[in-house]
Order: sequence, then structure tokens, then C-alpha cells
Amino acid sequence: MRALKQHELSLTDRLADMAVDALIDEADLSPKPALVDRRGNGAHSDLHLGLMHASALSLWPMFKEMAEAALDIGEVGLPLREALGRIGREGEQAMLATTQGVNTHRGAIWALGLLAAAAALEPRAITLTAAKLALLNDRFAPQPMSHGAQVAQRYGARGAREEAQLGFPSVIQRGLPQLHKSRRENAGEQNARLDALLAIMTDLADTCVLYRAGTEGLATMQQGAQAVLDAGGSATLAGRRQLHELDLQLLALNASPGGAADLLAACLFIDRLDGAL
Repeated sequence: MRALKQHELSLTDRLADMAVDALIDEADLSPKPALVDRRGNGAHSDLHLGLMHASALSLWPMFKEMAEAALDIGEVGLPLREALGRIGREGEQAMLATTQGVNTHRGAIWALGLLAAAAALEPRAITLTAAKLALLNDRFAPQPMSHGAQVAQRYGARGAREEAQLGFPSVIQRGLPQLHKSRRENAGEQNARLDALLAIMTDLADTCVLYRAGTEGLATMQQGAQAVLDAGGSATLAGRRQLHELDLQLLALNASPGGAADLLAACLFIDRLDGAL
């Protein structure tokens, strides 16, 4: 059993804790449009909240090992990038064993894995360091493209790889500023996190939505998320009505903004790290 007192935990333990906490906080956040949350499965027939929790917890050793690799190697370069790739693939297999083959957090492994390693190296320049790592090519990565990468190529969208290579602009320019703004306005923590998710959704070319519902689904997501914020955000009655309408529209299209959810987890990880610093 890990030590209970914060000061008894190593840096890599704390970073792994933060990454898993961010995934669980994202899963628990409700009501998220067409996503798994405390209300139900959203647009997913093969997911539920308990599975999301189990998946997140299964990734703890992977996040710790990634942070340890960053500390051991000590610099951005191909050796660290390829070590992270190997650890990430092993973590994905552990996740799939836990979920019996269901892809719960593949995108989050990429985003939070990079950020956990970057935080171990340069906690005050985390997204820049993560971007430098993402720009390096892992020679041992499997060649077949993921669904997200295929969709990004088809629609000319920015996929998860490009988002990381650019330093997570959806998080830095959208999610975190909205999170801080809603907190300043006393929206309450859960509403502030919902608003951060919606801010990410307003501009993100979410490849999960594109894969499920094409450009119609993407436009519905982006415009609907903006409508919630324009109505005052999720802490207002008008905003909640718009959020409910967006949920119904995305469910009707079977469009789940999983890419935005992964980036919200990244947003919560960085926010928690900033608080620790």
C-alpha cells in the first residue's frame, strides 16, 4: 500500500496520482453531453462509469514509469520519446486487459503520458516540453493509424498527435482560461469544469465526433457548446437548458466528444500541477 501522507510520496508517485485523479474527475463530471458520467453511458453502449474508473486506476503504474523514465533519462530526445512509446503501449495492454478489450483511455494515455513525463522534467514549462517530445518520431510505433488519425487525415483536422505537437492549444487557450474565469465568477467547481469542457468543444475538431457523425456532428458540438457559454455557462438556468439540448442533439447523432474529454483531463492535470507548484 502506498503511503498515506503526501510528504512520503515520491515525485513520480504524485504525478501518477495527479494523472489518475484527472481521469477520474473527468469521468465523474456531470452532466457532460453524450459522454459517460454519473447519469449513464452517454452515446457509448460499451462503457460505464465503473469501467472508466477501473481503466484509470489500471494506468497508474504506467504514468509512474513514464515519469521515472523522464527523470532517469533527464532530457528531451529520442531515447525518452521511444521509452515513453514502449511504456505507453504496455500501459494500453494493461488497460485493455482490465476493460476486456474496450478502448476507454487510449487518447488519454498519449496526452497525459506526455504531460506526466514533461512535468517530471520541466514542471514550469510542461506543455512546451510535451510538445518537443511529441514532435519526435518513435521508430518502434506500430504503423497502422488509429481511427482518430484516419479521420484527422480525411477531414484535414488536427488530431491528438498534432494537438500535442502544438503544445495543447485547446487546453492552454480554451480550457484553462475558461476554468479560471468560471471560478472567479463563483460558478462552483463542477460548473467551472463543465465550462472548461465546453470551451474546449467550441473550437476542437474532435476526431471522435467526426468518426461517429462527420461534419454535421462536429458543427452541432461546436455551436451547441458555444450556445451554453453564451447563455451564461453551466451555472445558469439558461445555460443548463442549452446544455440539455446539446446532450439530446449529440445523443441523436451518436456523437460522443471523447477527444474533448481527454483534453479536459489534461486541463485538470495541469491545473492540479499548477496548484502544487
